[in-house]
Amino acid sequence: MWKRVAAVILLMLLAASAYIFWPESANLDDLVDAGPGYDVRILRDEWGVPHVFGQTDADVAYGLAYAHAEDDFLTIQQTLLAARGDLATVYGMDAAPNDYMVHLLRIWDVVETAYTRDLSPEVRAICEAYADGLNQYAALHPEEAFPRLFPATGQDVVAGSVHKSPLFFGLDGVLGELFGEERPRPISTRSASTGSNTLAVSPARSANGETFLAVNSHQPWEGPVTWYEVHLHSEEGWDATGGLFPGMPVVTHGHNQNLGWAFTVNKPDLVDVYVLETNPDNPNQYRFDGNWLELEIRTAPITVKILGRLKWTVKEEVAWSVYGPVLQMPHGTYALRYAGQGQAGIYEQLYHMNKAADLEEWQAAISMPGLPMFNVGYADREGNIYYLYNGLIPVRAEGYDWSEYLPGNTSETLWTEYLPFEQLPQVLNPASGFIQNCNSTPYETTLGLENPLPEDYSPTLGIETWLTNRARRALELLGSDPSITEQEFTTYKYDMTYSSDADMPQYVNMILSAPLPDNADVQEALELVRSWDMQATPDTRGTALIVWTLQSLDFAEPEEIEPAGLAQAFVDTVETFRASYGSVDVPWSEVNRLRRGNLDLGIGGGPDLLHAVYGEQLDDGHLQGKQGDSLVILVTWDRNGDVHSRSIHQYGSATLDVDSPHYADQAPLFVQRQLKPVWLSEAEIRAHLEQEYRPGEELGQNP
Repeated sequence: MWKRVAAVILLMLLAASAYIFWPESANLDDLVDAGPGYDVRILRDEWGVPHVFGQTDADVAYGLAYAHAEDDFLTIQQTLLAARGDLATVYGMDAAPNDYMVHLLRIWDVVETAYTRDLSPEVRAICEAYADGLNQYAALHPEEAFPRLFPATGQDVVAGSVHKSPLFFGLDGVLGELFGEERPRPISTRSASTGSNTLAVSPARSANGETFLAVNSHQPWEGPVTWYEVHLHSEEGWDATGGLFPGMPVVTHGHNQNLGWAFTVNKPDLVDVYVLETNPDNPNQYRFDGNWLELEIRTAPITVKILGRLKWTVKEEVAWSVYGPVLQMPHGTYALRYAGQGQAGIYEQLYHMNKAADLEEWQAAISMPGLPMFNVGYADREGNIYYLYNGLIPVRAEGYDWSEYLPGNTSETLWTEYLPFEQLPQVLNPASGFIQNCNSTPYETTLGLENPLPEDYSPTLGIETWLTNRARRALELLGSDPSITEQEFTTYKYDMTYSSDADMPQYVNMILSAPLPDNADVQEALELVRSWDMQATPDTRGTALIVWTLQSLDFAEPEEIEPAGLAQAFVDTVETFRASYGSVDVPWSEVNRLRRGNLDLGIGGGPDLLHAVYGEQLDDGHLQGKQGDSLVILVTWDRNGDVHSRSIHQYGSATLDVDSPHYADQAPLFVQRQLKPVWLSEAEIRAHLEQEYRPGEELGQNP
C-alpha cells in the first residue's frame, strides 16, 4: 500500500543525500546488567506457552519481553525500528515510507509529551521493565541484535502503540491515496473485511447456567500483528492470559479469572483529509478563518541502507497545520486529522482491563481515552455479557460529507471532541442472552429491542450498517438455540456455512448465468457449482471453484462484477484446476492449505466464515493460508463462577524458531478445529511443565 509513497521517497533520495557508514554491530556488554533486580520465573508448558510469574507487575513485564524475544526477537526488533523511523536503515528503500510517516505524524513528539501525561507510574514501570527484558535478551544474544537499536527504552515500547494504532483504521491507505498522480476524491460542500468474531452467551441462554466468550480475532499468520499467547501472573494482582502482538507489554485481549474481552475491527470514520487553500505568493501559508497561517516546517532525516554498511541519508521537509500533518503534492496541499492523534494511553487502558475484577472496573478501563476503535465483546463470572462499539469517534459539524475531502479553510471542519463513552452504541445483558459482532453493524448485535437504533447516531460518525456473512450466521445459530451447551458454542464458532441471506447465493447465481463456453470441463464445473451446499467443510466439492473464482476478482461487491469478467475468471479457474489436479472436482481441503515448515495440511473454513481462513493463490493451484482464525480462545465460567478456557494457535508458540518443537506443533490440531487446555494455576502448569527458568539461566547465566 506504500509503493506509491516509495517512489516519492526515491526522488527525495536523488535530490539531496549524504553517505555515511554505520557499524555493523553494537557493543551490548553494558546491557548484561539489565536483568538483576527483577524477580521473575518463566514456566513453559508442554505446548511451549510461557507462563510468566513475577513478584511485581514490572517483574512480569520484564519476563514477558524476554520470553517473547526467545520466540520472535526479529519481529519485535522490526517493531521497534518501525516506531523509531529507522526501518530503512536495515531494510532499505522499501521501508523508507514508514520512516517518512513517523516524521510526518510526529510520533516521537507524541511519545515525549504523552509518556508522563497519559501513562501512570505503574504503566511506565512495566514499559521500562519490558524494555529491560529486551535489552537483556539482546546482550545475551548479540548475534541476533540489530546494530544501533539497543538499548531500548520504555518510550520505544510506547512508540510502538502510537505508530501501529492508526494503521488499524487505514491511515496508511489514506496517505498512499494522496500520493497518487491526481486528487482521488472531491471536496465536500456544506449542504442544508479483514475480519474478526466475538460471541458471548449468558446463563439466560446457556444449557447449564454457564457464561461463554469467544476470543477470535482474524489476524495475519505472520508479521508484526501476529498473535502470541501468554499467561502473566504477579503477586500484585495481575493474572491475565490471552494474545498480544510483538512489542506489547500487556495482554491485548483474553481473560483473567473474573472476566474476559475480545476485539473485532470496526470502521467508524476516524480519518479526515482537508484540502488547504495555500497562498499563491507563499506556498507555506494557508488560509484559515480568513487569515493566512504559517505551516510549521521541519526537516526529517531519513537514512536508507544501500549496500552492506553503506547508508544514504536524505533530509526532507515535513509540515504541520492546525489540523495535523500536511502533505504538499502537485495536485494540492492536504492536511490530515485522525482519532487518537496526540495521545499515547493505549497501554494504560489495556493494563487496567487486564487487572479489572468486575464489570464496573472493566468499564472504567475501556472508557479511558486509549484505543481509538474496535468492537468489544465482554463476559464475566457473574454472568454479565456486554457489547461496545468502542472508538474515539470525532464529533463533527453536520452538513458536510465527511467521507469525502473537507475544506481546510474553516474552523467548522476542525473537530476537537469525541463522542462521550456513554453515547457509544452498546448492549448490556440483553434478554436474548447473547451478543455477537463479526465486523458488522452494532445495530444488529443481538435479537430483540435492545439493539442500538441507527436513528440515534449521526451519519457524520460513519457507523457501519452492513452485516457480514459471519454476523448473519452468528445471529442465525445463536438466535435459534435457546439452550446452548459448551460443545454447541464451540461448533457454532467453527461454522463453515454461508447464509442464504448473505452475498454468496448471489455470487453463485451470477456464475450460473454468466456467458460461459460450452465445453466439457466448464459444464462439469457448473454442475458442481449448481449442486454446491454453501459450505466450506474440508471434503466439500465445488467450494474451491467458487472461492478461487471470486478471489481472482478480489471478492468485489456483486454489483461491481461484470458478467464477462466473471466468466473469464471462472474459465481461468477451471483451467488452473485441470492443470494442477487433473480434474475440476477437487475437495476443498486439497486446495485450501496450511503450510508451515515441513507441514502441508488441508483445512476447512474460508473467507467470511465463522471459521475464517483467507489464503493466497499460488501458481500450483493451492490457496496457502495467510490470515483468519489465528489465536482462538473459548472461555467458560460455570454456574459457580469458576473459569476454564481452551485455546489454539495456527502454528505454535515458537513463532520464528524453526528449530523449536513448538514451531508448528499446534497446526495439526488447528486444522482439525481442536483446542488445547489453558492452564492458569501454578499446580496445573507444573503438571504440564516443559521448562522453568529465570531469564538467562537457560544459557548458564546467573541472572
